[in-house]
Amino acid sequence: MSSNDLLIRVEGRIGRLTMNRPAALNALTYPMVGALTAALQLWAADPAIDFVILDGAGGRALCAGGDVLSLYHAHAQGPAFARSFWREEYHLNALIGRYPKPFVAIMDGIVMGGGIGLSGHASHRVVTEKSMLAMPETSIGLIPDVGGTWLLSQASGELGTYLGLTGARMNAADAITADFADVCIHTSSIGDLVAKLGTTVADDIDGELFARAGHAGAAKLRDIRAEIDATFSHDRVEDIIASLEANPSDFATRTLRDLTSKSPKALKFTLAALRYARQQTSLEACLNMEFRLVTRLYDDGEFIEGVRALLIDKDKAPKWQPATLADVTDEMVMRYLAPLPPDQELGLSAPVA
Repeated sequence: MSSNDLLIRVEGRIGRLTMNRPAALNALTYPMVGALTAALQLWAADPAIDFVILDGAGGRALCAGGDVLSLYHAHAQGPAFARSFWREEYHLNALIGRYPKPFVAIMDGIVMGGGIGLSGHASHRVVTEKSMLAMPETSIGLIPDVGGTWLLSQASGELGTYLGLTGARMNAADAITADFADVCIHTSSIGDLVAKLGTTVADDIDGELFARAGHAGAAKLRDIRAEIDATFSHDRVEDIIASLEANPSDFATRTLRDLTSKSPKALKFTLAALRYARQQTSLEACLNMEFRLVTRLYDDGEFIEGVRALLIDKDKAPKWQPATLADVTDEMVMRYLAPLPPDQELGLSAPVA
């Protein structure tokens, strides 16, 4: 990692982390995962640090996701790199979710995939009028991971099911509606906020954030909420498709078009993962489950084909295997969800209360 890819510094009593790969929309690399983890572990034990602020350089993104190109190119050498990347990234996600000090994530601009894992589990989540959040993994033959199933399963009604299957984009108001963010602050006030936080004690962070809160705009999700709840309440993707096909609305037409472009395997695994996540009581349990699915989707080539079609050859014509929902059997879903061999499991556990 270039020493400039992640800016780590202490300003007064604040630990500052800035994603600094603006040309790559601050995509998260494997070395950056290690550096973030080390800094957060150090500051967690440092009484001189009151809280942490995470932001992104360049004004376009906090983090547009993990560095999937490195995972793609490593595939020919076997699964070791991908498993190590995801293992350490998921441990970082869990660390952020349980961080013992306030963690302020400023989600200005694009925040997708791995970027959600860095910010969605933070104690204080700020969006701006430029924010665009999404979990688009089903488009590349993967499931929403980095704790995404936990966040999506906590969203009201079937919003999380819709967002997880379709990868639909959220603006600031949508992100607050779906409980991916807490407060919207205009970009023109972010600099003042960060400066003020430099002289703020941890107990006063909420007051400083909400004193600068602005109108988040219109939540598109609210306009289609009734249709989302009616059509995405099923436990089989085929039944969701049938419900959409029976609906003549523009929403149903658009959503059907979106779903038919996704990996059938990723769609079925995502729905199963979201239903599983609803029954769990911790982020860690969801990360353990996600690790099983993403490593198997990497090993069988579904993720590799998705990245090839979207990002490498850019033909947008992936050859999904299997090619149809009907060929993704219940037995296949259960096999992919089953525990890995003990020495390969992620093995996270929630702290005992």
